[in-house]
Amino acid sequence: MRPVPRSLMLFAAGLGTRMGALTADRPKPLIKVAGKALIDHALDQATEVDRIVVNLHYRADQILAHLGGRPEIMFSDELETLLETGGGLRHALPLLKSDTVFTLNTDAVWTGAGAIAQLADVWDPAKMDGLLLLVPKDRAIGHVGRGDFALERDGRLIRGSDTVYTGAQIIKTDGLAAISDKVFSLNRLWDRMLGNGRLFGMLHRGDWCDVGRPESIALATAMLEGGRNV
Repeated sequence: MRPVPRSLMLFAAGLGTRMGALTADRPKPLIKVAGKALIDHALDQATEVDRIVVNLHYRADQILAHLGGRPEIMFSDELETLLETGGGLRHALPLLKSDTVFTLNTDAVWTGAGAIAQLADVWDPAKMDGLLLLVPKDRAIGHVGRGDFALERDGRLIRGSDTVYTGAQIIKTDGLAAISDKVFSLNRLWDRMLGNGRLFGMLHRGDWCDVGRPESIALATAMLEGGRNV
């Protein structure tokens, strides 16, 4: 049986500036889609883990109040400096207590098979340093801009525009120690894995909507209600 991580990093510290007035008085993870906060949609995916770490920066008190009292959830403080995804993950490692973790963004909604469960089924640490869950560009609801990766026949990734990263992955964290910057994106770690041929991808079995802008809330709601093309 392949070892699968039991720790999850939830990224919830961003400023949410693309949401405009909606984030003037609340953090983006607490914006509701179909009556449920985005961070709760993300937590619905966390079916394979025992330990969850949520990073905090913008309006951290509201996220603490929303999630407080759940013993499986801990909080990584980025109140002084927003560390981006790479720096934030490295800062949270003492709480995650694992050198291989799931990470999940909190600005999307999903249908179909669970994101974390799908990754766990395919993860092979003998050949992978990272495994990203993707959707084809033409199925990336609410996503603006080009894609992120192309998926090769053996599952390895190269940079390209065919697929969009959904914000869910399994990743080995040992390479973070070699990055000297305090604030940096996980793209820095991905680039190293790409260079070594050890970054892999798989396609999500279901629908996915990027809720990064106000207009995406209606798209996400329609998708959840079964009318994703409206």
